[in-house]
Amino acid sequence: MMMGMMGLGLIVPLLLIGVVAYALGWRPQVNQTGQAQSNQTPAEILKARYARGEISREEYNQMHRDLEG
Repeated sequence: MMMGMMGLGLIVPLLLIGVVAYALGWRPQVNQTGQAQSNQTPAEILKARYARGEISREEYNQMHRDLEG
């Protein structure tokens, strides 16, 4: 019984901290698609994806042309 009370004594302050942080607005900004918002332009995101190796050179070039219009 005593161990259960000790565990509860740790959970309550953590929950309280979480509620206060949420109420003060300390949470990720998410757009309607559920993804976190970014301050990067589409061209910057494309360049970063290419740098990370997520897309090939051909894909990068095609997407870059598409973005330029």
